[in-house]
Amino acid sequence: MRPFDDIDRIGRAQALDRVTTPVSSLVRKLLRSQRLRDVLHGVWLGHPLHPVLVQLPVGSFLSAGVLDLLPGQERAADSLVFVGIASSLPAAAAGWADWVDGHVEQQRVGIVHAAANIVGLGGYALSLWLRLRGDRSAGVATGFASMTLLTAGATLGGHMSFHQAMGANHAHAVPHVAPSDWTDLGPIEDVPPRQLTKRMMGDVPVVVLRTGESVDVLADTCTHAGAPLHDGTLLDGEGPLCIQCPWHGSVFRVGDGSVVHGPATVPQPGFDTRVVNGHLHAKVQTVPGDPVA
Repeated sequence: MRPFDDIDRIGRAQALDRVTTPVSSLVRKLLRSQRLRDVLHGVWLGHPLHPVLVQLPVGSFLSAGVLDLLPGQERAADSLVFVGIASSLPAAAAGWADWVDGHVEQQRVGIVHAAANIVGLGGYALSLWLRLRGDRSAGVATGFASMTLLTAGATLGGHMSFHQAMGANHAHAVPHVAPSDWTDLGPIEDVPPRQLTKRMMGDVPVVVLRTGESVDVLADTCTHAGAPLHDGTLLDGEGPLCIQCPWHGSVFRVGDGSVVHGPATVPQPGFDTRVVNGHLHAKVQTVPGDPVA
């Protein structure tokens, strides 16, 4: 049996919902600010922020462990433990922001991932306290035990990212599998004005919006978690038209698919459009020099 099979059992453990439900409610209350959530998701970065931030604490703790094995490096090792503890806090905040928008199986694995990291981080805090009070052997031993717990937590985090596709771009394949030539999406008059409408380009679902003489077409699969955007909400207020995802509330500009608000961090793939003899045609937008294949 593979280790990931055991982790999958965690994702199916409904008993964990007794923990994930109240914790999710608490996290949402703490992260009420849309601006804060966008920062923690990494909307400004175009990439989830949590994997970036975790590099500093992991690197600090690992480096401290190496220095603990070398003579005369006690002060440097202790400083790295402190840096690891301090840098874990923003990394954890970004992780909680992503976790609260995960689906139920991701949240179950994520709460165990968080528990392992919290205990491991507490162990490093104890390690630092023991070091500073002069009980170096116990401090170093506690540090290595804590690294073991953090390694287990990292394994669960990898499972969430790569096995459960949390944080992955769920529309990445669209430009590669959608027809690269102009595709007939039907009569333009069959597209109701100012309504999100689903059409198919080959096997790829797209969402169409007609506003006057303008027609915009985006991938229908939300980049964040794969929700059907045609079931979303058209935000028709001040500023450019936007689509709000029906599952987690990500907001995308209709005109170019760019992210206005997270949890999505990757823009929606867009399509060029034209009207020929009363029929709407669309094709994949490609970047010059970057052919679709």
